[in-house]
Amino acid sequence: QVHLVESGGGLVQAGGSLRLSCAASGSIFNINHMGWYRQAPGKQRELVARINYYDSDIIYADSMKDRFTASRDSAVNTTYLQMHSLEPEDTAVYYCNAEITPRWDQTTGIYWGQGTQVTVSS
Repeated sequence: QVHLVESGGGLVQAGGSLRLSCAASGSIFNINHMGWYRQAPGKQRELVARINYYDSDIIYADSMKDRFTASRDSAVNTTYLQMHSLEPEDTAVYYCNAEITPRWDQTTGIYWGQGTQVTVSS
């Protein structure tokens, strides 16, 4: 089994910063990508950033690419999301997402963390 565990969410004032972490554990043969989505109340889940492991390319949502930075530590199967200049509109549950092959003889699957709440006060 594969598990994704996020941490680092919380309450911050507008203009502040937070750093989220997501650690993948369990049976991991290969990681294709890891990244972040978010879902605000009453809205659809949306992509924040995604790191492609095969070429290290990072995809950002246009509205966040100037304020958010995604990174990874492959040695510990962890991805990070550094968020600066946070706005009340960034308030959402942030979910870690990964495409992982658990074993060499298993199919690749999409995995989600349980989510971490980020609340930005005005």
